[in-house]
Amino acid sequence: MGRPGAREGIVTATFVALLASLTASEVQASERQPAVRVLNSLPVAAEVSAGYARALFRLWVDADRDGCDTREEVLMDEAVSGVRSGCRVVGGRWVSAYDGSATSDPGSFDIDHLVPLKEAWDSGAWRWDASTRQRFANDLGYGFALIAVTASSNRSKSDRDPAEWLPAQDRCRYVKHWIAVKFRWRLSVDPREKSRLSGLLRGCSRWMAVPSLAPRTIATNEPPGADAPGDGSGRNSSASRLDPRFDTCGDANAAGYGPYRSGSDPEYGWYIDRDRDGLACEP
Repeated sequence: MGRPGAREGIVTATFVALLASLTASEVQASERQPAVRVLNSLPVAAEVSAGYARALFRLWVDADRDGCDTREEVLMDEAVSGVRSGCRVVGGRWVSAYDGSATSDPGSFDIDHLVPLKEAWDSGAWRWDASTRQRFANDLGYGFALIAVTASSNRSKSDRDPAEWLPAQDRCRYVKHWIAVKFRWRLSVDPREKSRLSGLLRGCSRWMAVPSLAPRTIATNEPPGADAPGDGSGRNSSASRLDPRFDTCGDANAAGYGPYRSGSDPEYGWYIDRDRDGLACEP
């Protein structure tokens, strides 16, 4: 099962966008977009760290039942030399994207989740069901979601976001791929993370490739350990609890959620207030 690639480049075009007026589906309408535009399509929210366990994300599976698991698929795809034989690469050589180190021993490399599992959990994966978490943990649908890197660089990165850790080389590529993974899975960014990403993008080329949206199934809308909020907000019975962060306001409204008021409803920051009247997702 090969992984779709996504090469960086500059598109010669002039495009001025009103960033605040875009939904995730609108950003994805074109294959390449200004990276700042994609970043600004991500919801901004505080992280929810309670309840995380690595075992909640099943690794490594053989999703296409070809006999090769996810780790083997990544190593085959990222080998810069060698010949494939079954699920192995004979005479293979690999180069770590984080530090440029090369090896002919694949066992010395880790398969890194570009957006770490805990970061994904904190940014919204706590809402997902087990099958969605498994798909994220084994995502071969976007060529940079999983990468082979030196064990030392992977340990150095751990579960930190770009506000806390960056690779030694190709930082612009790393930042754009981070944004792409978060876009693909509709994960949030926290305020400090977004500020750092915005600053880093100012030193990068403007454009990035936008991946397709991955399928998700929402299992809960309550943070781990949280008590259900009361219904004193005045919203209907569905919206009296946090919504599961739909892809668009239209989807939220169709499920009986919204509107959300600035300064009082946490969901307000997840969606677009198109007329900027302090209410988002007005039916």
